[in-house]
Amino acid sequence: MKTLYLMRHAKSSWDFDDLSDQERPLNNRGRDDAPYMGQALAKRDIHLDLLVSSPAVRTLSTASLVAREIDYPHDRIEVIEGIYQAEVRDLLTIVRAFPDTAGSVLLVGHNNTLSDFVNLLSPNQLPELPTAAIVCLKFAIEHWADLDRANAEFYFYDYPKNN
Repeated sequence: MKTLYLMRHAKSSWDFDDLSDQERPLNNRGRDDAPYMGQALAKRDIHLDLLVSSPAVRTLSTASLVAREIDYPHDRIEVIEGIYQAEVRDLLTIVRAFPDTAGSVLLVGHNNTLSDFVNLLSPNQLPELPTAAIVCLKFAIEHWADLDRANAEFYFYDYPKNN
């Protein structure tokens, strides 16, 4: 069994015109929502084997804030360049390449691709993910390479305004 958590980065700031898209930080709401969602994961007693993030400042900040709440070591967050500006098939390739030793993985990424990726894999179709939303899917597989909607089970969908 493999468990995949997919999280859209928390709300980012548009206040800095001189920054590139990849350099945009979280805004105040994002800095509140990311740890809040980490606490929601902690309440579910979730323990990750691997946490991966896009290199964008807003996604890596989101991943770091969540990691702190679930006692995941910050220095073990894996930055995967390909998550930034990925298409759905790119994310599928990335996830299918996860090490089989990791049974539980959180991927922090970007919309619209992340919402489309969730709906590619999930037996339950979901609306566009709001910022800081998390979807959990479980797969009856031994190898990430076998990841497919046919072996997926929808487990939960949560986001800050849901609580």
